[in-house]
Parts: sequence; structure tokens; C-alpha cells
Amino acid sequence: MADLLALSRSVIDEGKGITETGPLNRITHELSEIGDGVAMVEAFSHSIVFRTDDGLVAFDTSNEHGGERAVKAIRGWSPDRFNTIVYTHGHIDHVGGCGAFVHDCAACRAPAPRIVGHENVVRRFERYNLTNGYNKVINERQFGQFKNRGYDLAGEARFLPVTTPAPDTVYSDALTLNVGGLDIHLHHAKGETDDHSWAWIPKHKAICAGDFFIWNFPNAGNPQKAQRYPREWAAALRDMAGKGAELFLPAHGLPIDGAARIRAVLTEVADVLDKLVGDTLALMNEGARLNDIVHTVKVDPDLLRKPYLKPAYDEPEFIVRNIWRLYGGWYDGNPAHLKPARDRDVANEIARMAGGAVALAKRADELCDADIRLACHLAEMAALADPDNPVVHALRADVFQRRREGETSLMAKGIFGSAANASRAKAPG
Repeated sequence: MADLLALSRSVIDEGKGITETGPLNRITHELSEIGDGVAMVEAFSHSIVFRTDDGLVAFDTSNEHGGERAVKAIRGWSPDRFNTIVYTHGHIDHVGGCGAFVHDCAACRAPAPRIVGHENVVRRFERYNLTNGYNKVINERQFGQFKNRGYDLAGEARFLPVTTPAPDTVYSDALTLNVGGLDIHLHHAKGETDDHSWAWIPKHKAICAGDFFIWNFPNAGNPQKAQRYPREWAAALRDMAGKGAELFLPAHGLPIDGAARIRAVLTEVADVLDKLVGDTLALMNEGARLNDIVHTVKVDPDLLRKPYLKPAYDEPEFIVRNIWRLYGGWYDGNPAHLKPARDRDVANEIARMAGGAVALAKRADELCDADIRLACHLAEMAALADPDNPVVHALRADVFQRRREGETSLMAKGIFGSAANASRAKAPG
């Protein structure tokens, strides 16, 4: 077993980085005991388990490909039946492995576990089934690199695995459970999702936080997913910080111990989110356009170097867009975008003025060092204007590959890398 608490202390208190510690979000499928009767399986996402006098309580189940391995790891720690499974929210990396937990109960001839979650988890599952194809496309774009390493996050048959049961115990605002003498206080709060739960377990002075804390900049702006709620997210973090918890258990990354350490970390993340919201709303209230706000609102670079605020998954610029979407709708303030021409028609006109699509693509390539954002606009227009031209696609592939290499967040790398790969397939051999 790894001493995960010592590892997180070395990162937070001593400033150690991944060169000394290794990745902070590890996918080992190994179980580590965090306290007496408390264990964590490091997976995507983690499964956090509490021992009670009437079986085990598991928070989250990893995804479809990790569920069986999580169960195996837990069985090396305890033979007790799974009494209750809590979904912190309905993302597939948290619920997709539940079928393995249910199967384990059946194989042991034990009663099926109770499945607990917020009432909006059921609505999320309905939405996943309505948008199955779309979600498989964006999952491939965002997490394809994991699939290439032999670890696919989505379900094999469907995005939401057919073996994943919906919650049979749901709640709206708060719910108190008692499982084998262990009190669990569930709280609903919006953050990364509208169906999120976090839990306070008084016996262990512990918080199970789900994805409210992920050892990266908060995932409050994902450009391909449904609405996020950064202001409400910050409020939830402050509520957690006020609990005086001695043990903080996120669903990704390392656990944290010590009331002062936990409070300081959660408060700092909440402050960053609140400032992003405040700065964005201030400019919206002045009548600024979205494009101007995106290029104006920034986070202190020193904060982005913190080990739990690095923009390695999501990033502040995307969160600004989500704040606009939440409070201002989809119109971005540019009247030409209200009822726009087809992208291809605009691209054809710009290419004509530039002397052709190849000339436009060459100009994009020339601009990469000076203004990579502008280069991407021109490269995309060139490909829209002449979609079958292999020379254009070779240049476009180069532009978007260079853009990918300059990005920090998984979101941006996935989208730019996907664009580069699509053009590389059409470029000369």
C-alpha cells in the first residue's frame, strides 16, 4: 500500500513536483488504506470504501473497464458485501464500473447493493441515451490518448454502459444515511455537474468530494460538455472548508489530511473561481463582447503553478466561456454571429481575396510563431475553402499540431490534436 497522505503532504507543504512524486492523478487500480476502515482504489475515477458493521459503502465505481479491477482490489482488503454504492455524480468514469460491483454481490449470493445518488443523475442517464453517438465522438476526441494506451473510458456497447444501474435511492438537497452504524451526510451542490453530491462522514471527520477537487484547475469550462457552475462550485468548496475535516477524499488525485491544510487548499480554489466569475460578470455588465472578455480575464500565473491549480485538464479561458453561457446565453455580442453565413462561404471569400486556399494555408503556416491563434483561423478557412486539397491539409495538420504542442490542458490538446490528425489523413504520404 502507498502512503498517499504522506505523498500529498510533500506536494502541498514542501512543493514537490511530479519529478519527485510521479503523477498526482494515478491510475494503478491498487488499494491503499487511508485510515482505520477507510480505503481508496486509485483508478479513473477512484473508488473510496468505508467498512461498516453491515458491509461496505463505496463512493464511485470507476468506469466500465476499471470496475472489475477496483472490485478485485477491494476484495484483497475486505470480504464484506457491498451494502451501499454512492454515485458522487453521473459521469461514466464514476458510475460505469457499477456493474462489476453488482455482479460481485450476485456471485457472493448477497443482496444487491443500494445505489444512492442525486435525483439529477437519472436525468443525466436519460440524456446520455439520447446523445449516445455525440458522447462517443467527443469522448474519443477528449480521451482518445487513453484508448491508445489500452484504457478506454467509455462503454464498449454504449457510452453509458448497459450494466450501469440508475440510483434506487435519490434525494434533492440533503440526505442522511446510516449504514452499519456509520452516519453519512450527503449534500447536493452544483459544480462540474448539476447532479453532484459530496459527503460528510463524522466518525472519520472525512469528506468524500467527488470531482469538486481534482488536483488540477477545476473542470468548470469543458468546451464539449453540458453547463458547469463555477460560482456554486466555489460555494460548495467553502461549505466543505467549514466542516473542520481531518481527511479529504477526492475522486481523482491524492487524499489530503489535516484540518488547516484542507481548509487552506479548498479556500484557495474557491477564491480563484469566485474571481473568475466576478471579473467576467463585471465586463458583461459593462456590455463587453465575449471575445473581448476571453482575452481580458486572466488568472494570476503564480496560482496556475500550484499543484492543484495547474491547467492540465481544463483551463480558465474555457471557464470564462461557461460563465458567459450560464448568465448571458449563446449570443456573443458580435452581430455578424447572430445569423451567420456558412463557415464555408466565409472561407471561400477569404481564400479568393488571399489568392486561393493554398496561399491562405501557407500564410497560416507563416503566422504560427507570431500568432498561433490567428494561424488556426486561416488554416481552418483554407481547409473549408478547398476540402480535398492535400497540400492545404498538410499545412493545416502542421498548424494544429504546433497548436496542440503549445497547450497545457487535455481539453485543448484533444481538440487541436484531433484536427491535426484529420488533416494528416488527407495530406500527401
